[in-house]
Amino acid sequence: MDDDLDRAGLLGARIRHYRTTAGLTLDALGAVLGMSASRLSLIENARREPRVSELQAFADALGVGVTDLLRDEPPNDRAALELELRRAQAAPVYATTGLPTVRPGRSLGDDALRALVGLHRELERRASEAIATPEAARRGNTEQRARMRERDNHIAEIEAIAEECVRSVGHSSGALTHREVSRMAETMGFDLFFVDDLPRSARSVTDIANGRIYLPPSSIPGGHGLRSMALQAMAHRILGHRPPHSYADFLQQRLEINYFAACCLMPEAQAVAFLGQAKRAKDLAVEDFRDAFGVTHEAAALRMTNLMTRHFDMRVHFLRVGDDGAVYKAYENDGLPLPVDVTGAVEGQVVCRRWGARRAGDRANRTTEFHQYTDTPTGTFWCSTQTGSTPEGGFSITFGVPFDDAKWFRGRETTHRETSRCPDEQCCRRPSRALEDRWAGSAWPSARLHAQILAPLPSGRFPGVDDGEVYAFLDRHAAS
Repeated sequence: MDDDLDRAGLLGARIRHYRTTAGLTLDALGAVLGMSASRLSLIENARREPRVSELQAFADALGVGVTDLLRDEPPNDRAALELELRRAQAAPVYATTGLPTVRPGRSLGDDALRALVGLHRELERRASEAIATPEAARRGNTEQRARMRERDNHIAEIEAIAEECVRSVGHSSGALTHREVSRMAETMGFDLFFVDDLPRSARSVTDIANGRIYLPPSSIPGGHGLRSMALQAMAHRILGHRPPHSYADFLQQRLEINYFAACCLMPEAQAVAFLGQAKRAKDLAVEDFRDAFGVTHEAAALRMTNLMTRHFDMRVHFLRVGDDGAVYKAYENDGLPLPVDVTGAVEGQVVCRRWGARRAGDRANRTTEFHQYTDTPTGTFWCSTQTGSTPEGGFSITFGVPFDDAKWFRGRETTHRETSRCPDEQCCRRPSRALEDRWAGSAWPSARLHAQILAPLPSGRFPGVDDGEVYAFLDRHAAS
């Protein structure tokens, strides 16, 4: 808060405190000082500061020392609350509300003053949570992953809702079509619109009043993207979401809409039947599951984490890893030793260079899945990894299981096998003695910093979304 406001507020509060303690009115003190009562009132209310040369006169008139007037602490609880209210109302977070300020004068009772200060504290707390620093995001992700691990990454209530939605449009097998997704929207009273001016901070925008769901034009050609985004937008309504009250709430809603979309694109009954048949044939493969339902490799691998433990008693792990080895997404309930920081967060941590998630990138031919066994301090794991790329860089998608369950998967006969001792730094992070002797003191790499690691999400009703931009967008289209 502004130091000048604090200083003026404290001084004014102390002058009022010593004036009232001495039983003096504004007029009486003004007569002693040769000053008008109106100017004294401005000083006491921090709207004007006395000149330094006047401080001794104030102290003499009030029977105190100058140091008593200049102390850093408020003279009493009431003054402390008044100062806190002034600071809060001068803060940017309150300015965004467009509400008028309240003067904490004598007519404002103590209970009302405490209530106002409490409301400001809550407003500031929620604004701080909504900003969601990377540390808060990692903490939220860690807590959410732990909760999902406890329930085997399976949400039965959303499975049931999605099954009913899919059944309502007559879908029974294969990939959910674009027409079926549109019909699902229609049953909810929504039409799908494709626009080229969607706010940059939003993946989709739902106009509740006019029954429209706006999607970007890049989705029009088809594929998994359009169906998934439309289903996620509908999920907010179907699951009864309200504007998130914290970043943890936002993360939970994001998980639920993604889960709902996956349940619709790969319905539980159909998916379990498909995977069960493949398991009986000892031919489970992410790529077959992906192609059967017309989704991305990542979506198929994630969906298998929802189903394999609950329906086949099989422990699993999933990883999305960047080409620099950093983890973007991760899930495990099979004991794979994921890299974590001191808070338990895995996002942004670097996986062992000997894991399949990174070895797959060494191949010349990346069109097929790469299979590998990896011996780790917690056991041996089999995995299947597929690589891909985006404008931001390459990545790999890994789905894996403990050694004993590899017998159910295609690729179990692979001869690729590695030993990882991570988190022991001698495994892959420390150079050999020969390399260290050769290059120590002679190399100076410049680290690449990802800007999004440091950037907080803008605050608003929905973390990461520019409310003003969204509302202006809706206003344009509502008139068309």
